[in-house]
Amino acid sequence: MSEVIQVAAAAITAAVCAAVVRRQEPELGLVLASCAAVLILLYCSGALQAVMGVMDKLVETGGLSAQVVEPVIKTVGIAIVTRLSADFCRDAKEGGLASSVELAGTALALVAVLPLMSAVVEVLMELI
Repeated sequence: MSEVIQVAAAAITAAVCAAVVRRQEPELGLVLASCAAVLILLYCSGALQAVMGVMDKLVETGGLSAQVVEPVIKTVGIAIVTRLSADFCRDAKEGGLASSVELAGTALALVAVLPLMSAVVEVLMELI
């Protein structure tokens, strides 16, 4: 819980600073907000590594194959990167580019999940 409070406090502080700076230098405000976002992500990278460790343990315990879990992890990664990129584009007042990033992320997520969909179809064919 304390980590969430720290991240929220850092984000609010950076947003206020960026808003103040943005009045005089819009580009510098965007850079400030972007740097804060990168620092917050780096701070959270340890938590993401812990999640990956738990996922690996669940795969081993549950006897799941990498073909099942890997597409899910890739899709989550694509979703996170897409969201961050689109939000950055919106902050830079590039709404059209943000929409393109979201569309590309959707298409790439579908491509990443194809092996899982193929495995589901194979299982269904075996059952029939």
